[in-house]
Amino acid sequence: MKRKDIIIGIVVSLFLAGLISIFASPWPDGLEKVAEDKGFLEKGEVEPPIKSPIPDYTFPGLKNEKLATSVAGILGTAIVFVLGYGVSALIKKKNQNQ
Repeated sequence: MKRKDIIIGIVVSLFLAGLISIFASPWPDGLEKVAEDKGFLEKGEVEPPIKSPIPDYTFPGLKNEKLATSVAGILGTAIVFVLGYGVSALIKKKNQNQ
């Protein structure tokens, strides 16, 4: 795959993550809704062992909820790309050494 195609893919992905995340539903997902309706939602709410850097899909510190969600989408997409790129680089390096 050409470098230009990868860059275009990243730019499009970041743009869509920032734009589409604005339209994310504020309501709970199906599983959370059922747990709430059946009265056992609080049983699943425990302190996580590792704090999320982007809790509830909103970037902390931004007062505008739509902007905070958009920034979280962009940052999450960028993090996934960097991790994927890193893993693929390690696999490629390992395969070249064999």
